[in-house]
Amino acid sequence: MSTSVNIAGVELKNPVMTASGTFGSGAEYSEFVDLSKLGAVVTKGVANVPWPGNPTPRVAEVYGGMLNAIGLQNPGIDVFVKRDIPFLKQYDTKIVVNVCGRSTKDYCEVVERLADEPVDLLEINISCPNVKEGGIAFGQNPKSVEDITKEIKRVAKQPVIMKLSPNVTDITETARAAEAGGADALSLINTLTGMKIDINRRKFVLANKTGGMSGPAVKPVAVRMVYQTAQAVKLPIIGMGGIMNAEDALEFILAGATAVSVGTANFIDPMTTLKVAEGIEAYMRAQNVSDIRELVGAVQ
Repeated sequence: MSTSVNIAGVELKNPVMTASGTFGSGAEYSEFVDLSKLGAVVTKGVANVPWPGNPTPRVAEVYGGMLNAIGLQNPGIDVFVKRDIPFLKQYDTKIVVNVCGRSTKDYCEVVERLADEPVDLLEINISCPNVKEGGIAFGQNPKSVEDITKEIKRVAKQPVIMKLSPNVTDITETARAAEAGGADALSLINTLTGMKIDINRRKFVLANKTGGMSGPAVKPVAVRMVYQTAQAVKLPIIGMGGIMNAEDALEFILAGATAVSVGTANFIDPMTTLKVAEGIEAYMRAQNVSDIRELVGAVQ
């Protein structure tokens, strides 16, 4: 029985990855999870310089999920290269680095720094606000998506995964734009923009007013977007959004995802990724599926 999948020429032993920003850069979860049992570890967003993130409070629980407005706090590429990559190299898993920036130049600086580093894939977080465009996220305008993809592909040595924002009218437009720009794969969805108000204090719960919503409540939206994207482009897709167990992961795979990322569930049960991987294997045995690739996009 084969659970291995291929993303842009990179072979993963199974389709289960971590979702960026929910797993640190691996070290934070390593005492709970054997990282060698995961298809890949996706790091927290890395920028060209350290980012302090947003003021607190920046996390809130909501019905069926959570809101976060962390603001991509990270120590920057220098610390990441010195500390996090050597740590992850101890494990038999693929390394996917999530890259963030405030301008195309910022992204390209990080991508160029990673060119000679032993990492397998780059995941580009285009939900970052574009300072040049007055804070509109790169990922909300198809033209911006195509342009930034082209620029990153020009300097990247590793395959490039563009992470799509769901905060758009038509996800297939941005997916096609990323494909036109030369993306090697897509991951979706990033968080949905949400808000929570404290009625007793009559104030926003998050200092940032809005935050990204994740968790089980977003899953039906995410599955629909993965299905639509799989119909629209020829690129491999990493599906995510509210995956709590193997059944959820299998929905994404049947909708057209080659691999899946587990995010918010890690906060509830740090072992979720391993349980999802084991559950997929159990399903394959029960259904007499010899190769997981038989299931990718099997629902038409």
